[in-house]
Amino acid sequence: MNGRVIGRIAALALVAPLGFGFAPTASAAAVTTLYYSSSGAPDYLAQIDQGAANWNAAVTDVKLVKRTTGATIKFHEIHSGGSYTNTNGHGRGDIYLDTSQVAEGFDPTRIAAHELGHNLGLPDHYTGPCTELMSGHGPGTACKNAKPSAAEAAKVQSLWVNGLVGAETAPLKVAH
Repeated sequence: MNGRVIGRIAALALVAPLGFGFAPTASAAAVTTLYYSSSGAPDYLAQIDQGAANWNAAVTDVKLVKRTTGATIKFHEIHSGGSYTNTNGHGRGDIYLDTSQVAEGFDPTRIAAHELGHNLGLPDHYTGPCTELMSGHGPGTACKNAKPSAAEAAKVQSLWVNGLVGAETAPLKVAH
């Protein structure tokens, strides 16, 4: 076994018995699975699922899977104050999706995917173009892109290449 496989097995062995909502998939050493719950944001279920699907299509070392119980990433609807995430950047966090931002014209799928990006370890980059998911609300309401750029996907890949162990060494991300 190579170091990458051993690191993932060690990370899974440490986490699995603790029930943190991380679990191996069919190829245990290849992918870290993170579970999210959208039940706290019932008006945006499809958009949240699409945001997760966009990340799943862009990266291979970590997968987001919907779950009603035991999720470590939880969505909530709020009605003011802006969308944000409270996360450790290591696959755990609470995402608050602001309905007033959606009413202003911001795309809810982009919001969901952006906030998931924080839970995967990415910071905001508000000065970036619409093609960067982590530019968030910076490009304005006309921006509907809800897919990570190649550079954003590569950064997530590098953070999760060694599973939870790799993600744990990433710097903490602060909610915006």
